[in-house]
Order: sequence, then structure tokens, then C-alpha cells
Amino acid sequence: MIRETMKTLKGLPAYVLPPGVALLIAGIVWEAWVRIGDVAEYIVPAPTAIASDLFGDIGQFALHGAVTLGEAAAGFALGATVAIVGAVVMSQSRTLERSLLPLAVLVKVTPIVAVAPLFVIWFGFGSFPKILVASLITFFPVLVNALAGLRSASPEALDLFRSMDASNTEILWKLRAPGSLPYLFAAFRISVPLSVIGAVVGEWFTGDRGLGSVIIVAHNNLDMPRLFAAVAVLAVIGITLTGLTWYAEKRALFWHESERGF
Repeated sequence: MIRETMKTLKGLPAYVLPPGVALLIAGIVWEAWVRIGDVAEYIVPAPTAIASDLFGDIGQFALHGAVTLGEAAAGFALGATVAIVGAVVMSQSRTLERSLLPLAVLVKVTPIVAVAPLFVIWFGFGSFPKILVASLITFFPVLVNALAGLRSASPEALDLFRSMDASNTEILWKLRAPGSLPYLFAAFRISVPLSVIGAVVGEWFTGDRGLGSVIIVAHNNLDMPRLFAAVAVLAVIGITLTGLTWYAEKRALFWHESERGF
């Protein structure tokens, strides 16, 4: 395990340096454009102004970022758990799938910005409405991928298990569940950043903590450096969570053909 971890860490520069260089070049061009074009700060702030605001109040940004991260993590955990349980239930019966999947689609197509104010009315101004918004936005991708993964077992493997009198529970845990892991991690890579977006949307309506509230206040005050700084912190959170998901996937799916050659 330690050897694999060291191997992964040695390969990080190949993933970090190219986007890092690209961001540096983009920042230089951005700074030059703002200064040469004399662009007003309330329209587009310079990267140096954003960095000054961010590092000048790093404690508050860290505090609000931790709140948003906690809500996003709880929302992802709730949404993914409900989705996986729902996928397991639907995978056992085509009738159940036809009955329940339209309800999941209804949840998917309902605009989050329309639901968030209702959660405030129903559950108050605490963290719970934000967690629910984050769970709703992460629910559908995990459900669809988990269901596809559970149904991806080959007919030959199913026939083999049935020939050995394996029960449905044994088929589920020993065949369907392991085969669904690549599908699940693909869904997690999509849903983890979405959970952050869901938490931020919830914070727009439900309180005075979190990066979403920082963005709303900064927008109302035309404080664009602070707004961009909050967005930058959100980007760091999203990139970090995506990287952790990628690492967990490599650790869990070392046996799968998708990880060969990496």
C-alpha cells in the first residue's frame, strides 16, 4: 500500500504542472488586460486584487469554506446513500424500476433554485436545508450509474452463479456490487463537485454562513474581489474533492482494466 501511494505521489507532477502553468499564464494575461484596458474593479477585478482580498482575510474564507465543505459532504453522503439503496431495490425488479425511475427523473428535472426556498420554509435556516439541496443535486447521477452498474453483470457470470445455487443476495454482493464499482466512481466524479454547487445554492437562501452567503453579500455590495476570492476557494474545494475521489478510485479499482497502464 505504501509503495502504491508513493508511486501515485511521484506521478502527481504530471497532473499538476500542466494545469498550473496554464493557470499562471491565464492569470498574467488577465492582469495585463485589466491594467492595460483600465477595467473597473466592480466589473472585473485584477488577479492581484483578488489574491489580496483572499489572503488578507484568509481566516474568514477558511471558516466559510469549512461550512460549505461540511454541508456538501453531508449532502453527497445522503444523496449517494439513498441513490445506491434505490438502485439496489430497482435492480431486483423491472417493475420496480419502471415504477420508481420516473419519480427519480421528476427530482432531476425540478429546478434546484425553485426547491431551495421551500426547504427554508419547511426546515428553517439551519444547515439541514442546504444538505438537502446538495443531496438532491447529487442523487440522480449516482442512481443512474449505480443501476447501470448493477445490471452490467454478464449473462455467462449470472448463469455460473445460478448453476451453483447462489441466492439473489449472494449474486448481488459477490457479482453485481463489485462490477458496479467503476460505474459508481464515474458517478462520484460528477456528483462530488455538484454537491458543492448544491450547498452554495442552498446558502444563497438559507443563512449567513458559507461561501454562498459570502458571494451574495459581495454581489450586493459590488465587492467583486471578494466575490472572485470566494469563487476561487470554491474551485480549490472542488478540485481537492475531485482529486481525492480519483485517488480513492485508483485504490479501490486497482484490479479493473480501466486502471491498467496508469
